[in-house]
Amino acid sequence: DDGEACSFIVPSVIDRSPLVVAISSGGEAPMVARLLRQQMETWLPEGIARLASWVGGWRKQVAQRIPDARVRVRFWQDVLDGSPAEQVLAGRESSANNLLEQRLESDAVNGSVGEAWLVGAGPGDPGLLTRRGQYLLQRADAVLYDRLVSPQIIDLARRDAELVCVGKQGGGPSTDQGDINRELLRRVRQGQRVCRLKGGDPFVFGRGGEELQALAEAGLPFQAVPGITAASGCAAYAGIPLTHRGLAEGVSFVTGHRAPGTPPTDWAPLVQSGHTLVIYMGARRVAALCQDLQDHGKPATTPAAVVEQGTTRDQRVTGGTLATLPGRMGEVRTPGLLIVGDVARLAGELQWFETAPETGRSAQTKWQ
Repeated sequence: DDGEACSFIVPSVIDRSPLVVAISSGGEAPMVARLLRQQMETWLPEGIARLASWVGGWRKQVAQRIPDARVRVRFWQDVLDGSPAEQVLAGRESSANNLLEQRLESDAVNGSVGEAWLVGAGPGDPGLLTRRGQYLLQRADAVLYDRLVSPQIIDLARRDAELVCVGKQGGGPSTDQGDINRELLRRVRQGQRVCRLKGGDPFVFGRGGEELQALAEAGLPFQAVPGITAASGCAAYAGIPLTHRGLAEGVSFVTGHRAPGTPPTDWAPLVQSGHTLVIYMGARRVAALCQDLQDHGKPATTPAAVVEQGTTRDQRVTGGTLATLPGRMGEVRTPGLLIVGDVARLAGELQWFETAPETGRSAQTKWQ
């Protein structure tokens, strides 16, 4: 614990031979390494050493019978996630051997058809990715991700996974939706496990349904994992409750960007509903949207706020009214979310999210 007087470092060690885990802080904080070791020891199963030895005993035989490395990785993932590993941990190795032998003889080991996993990555903060989403992301052979998915979440993918950006950007470089669908089909047919990673929730203005339709029509297997949508995540990090007793008893999600050839948004019923309005993809059209709402009967004094780059270290919240908000915006940072309704004025009172001091930036809240 005296780095300057030492020429060597002894890490905190978890010895479950043949499995050994060493944790080192480089001599900077040995007590932190010790604390982490204690936490990991409570997390490791009782029979983890027995499981490691059992896998080692089968490794050579499995490699001979499954020469394709990609298929072999998948095979071991299924074994360690399933009944064979559970049997070993319970001390029933004979039963585990029988189960593994059955899997080796199964036609499924050839991996002729893969699977697609449609996973919502949340609004930005990597801590908002669901456990199920992270689990599938770390098992995928390939990850097709959107522009809005944070680099920290992409870094959670398996080291040997193929990472492919298929993002869209308004007015900028974009991947055609048809091309994305075809790429999904091609990879799954080749036997890959593909994680289709989409910002927010894939079923809320994410076109996830179109991608699953293509897979369903092709008869290919898929799963869908929801994510925290931008409305929930950004509003929470901005201190804006989407519903609040006495202020809003409902909430409506609307897109601020209309596809070419589609009719304009019918604002009249939305204005009359008394719901909080959350307008996705609305940051670049704040002035036009605020005017549209006023033209359809929303009072100019209605509170409104724009949350830009919500839940991230660069989050910025700008508040005002339908009349004043456009003039307060400044340079727009995308992605941005427009929230309209009486609840928006609570942002100045309930805002809690702050940037870590070491980043040199802070979450900005500008209110009237």
